[in-house]
Amino acid sequence: MLGSNRKLILVGLFLSILAGCTSLSSCGDDDVRLLRTPTEHMVNNGIKNYEDGNYTTAMTIFQNLVANKDATKSEKVIAYKYMAFLHCISPTASKDTRERMCRESFKKAFELNPNFDLKPAEAGHPVWGPVFSSVKHTPKK
Repeated sequence: MLGSNRKLILVGLFLSILAGCTSLSSCGDDDVRLLRTPTEHMVNNGIKNYEDGNYTTAMTIFQNLVANKDATKSEKVIAYKYMAFLHCISPTASKDTRERMCRESFKKAFELNPNFDLKPAEAGHPVWGPVFSSVKHTPKK
């Protein structure tokens, strides 16, 4: 019985190492990169750049993602969401242009997923929250 438990532990340790984990308890989403598709990498890279304040790079990644024929609808929805955020905070466009582009990105997300929604903290954002709410509550044609 003791030998059997050791084998199970060794197999678990081996599998976690193969998956890129440093320990069985630290095997998180970010550690298993070999199993992701190229478009999943694009999503994650775009979000990382957005979170790091590399907005130009993030926008380029998200634009490439929505143009990518291999991207899933849900990946494109995520890209449009972040593009909306980026348009809303763009320092290079006028307020009207920012809002129009933000609105267009949210509309495209809703076209792909009519049930698209933001997390409560995102929906309550003072810049893009009102734009999102306006798009969400506009009657569909």
